[in-house]
Amino acid sequence: MATKQITLGGEKLEEWEQEVAVEGGRKEEGEEKPPLEVTTLWDYPKQSYGKTPKGDNKYPGVTPAFVIYNLIQRYTKPYDLVVDPMAGSGTTADVCKEENRRCICFDISPPRSDIIPADARRIPLKDETVDMIFIDSPYSDNIKYNEHPDCIGKISCEDERFYDELEKVMRECYRILKPGKILGWLIGDQWVKGVFTPVGFKIFERLCKYFQPVDIICVVRRNQTSNTPLWQYRARKFNFFLRGFKYLFIMRKDTARGNARNRERKEGRKIKWHQYERKRPQKAD
Repeated sequence: MATKQITLGGEKLEEWEQEVAVEGGRKEEGEEKPPLEVTTLWDYPKQSYGKTPKGDNKYPGVTPAFVIYNLIQRYTKPYDLVVDPMAGSGTTADVCKEENRRCICFDISPPRSDIIPADARRIPLKDETVDMIFIDSPYSDNIKYNEHPDCIGKISCEDERFYDELEKVMRECYRILKPGKILGWLIGDQWVKGVFTPVGFKIFERLCKYFQPVDIICVVRRNQTSNTPLWQYRARKFNFFLRGFKYLFIMRKDTARGNARNRERKEGRKIKWHQYERKRPQKAD
């Protein structure tokens, strides 16, 4: 991929996007594919799937490839443009390539050559040009992602600046996303030294300033460093809970017509529920 040609928008960027579309991967017969999820609880036994790796499972905070697969299958079509502004080890790029989606990945400190160096608070793309965005953001300063001094993952989630900086990312996502299209944001909470921080709730509250909620998914956390007998013993002994899931917030950038329709629905909304009576067991004589 000719990533050296990328500039802050304009013709060179468009040329690169076209090249990505041509390079879209081909599905091999018999290749393993994840199921399309139908509930709001997603649980995957491993980080990747298929014959080729998706991202690097040794990368700190690597994204489960199954999550990205389900999002792009539900909310995009072949050759749509997917953007990951905090791409990490490139899981989004690898999934999109197999599924024939164009993909542009950015990271403040990219670990591979096909990820463009850029700060998610200043995404070098034109307004309303993207079909879907996926973000697996830091949820505190508990993981060392890189050495870059401006990495948001160096700010504690107990500091309000953490949410202020991520809100700048949200505004950029709103700017580049096409009306009616989807943003998926993966985030976890924090409990450390007796203090619980509901990071997910705080992020969701800020996302709702810019996007309409579509749904909230609970993604089970596996293979984390605290998922050991020692930490399980400590959790029981000292009466705290290990983090067992992350939130996946699915949000939509509404059109003006969509905003008006949502207001109408809320004002005159009536739901006819089908009530089912449970039969009580009859007592024996």
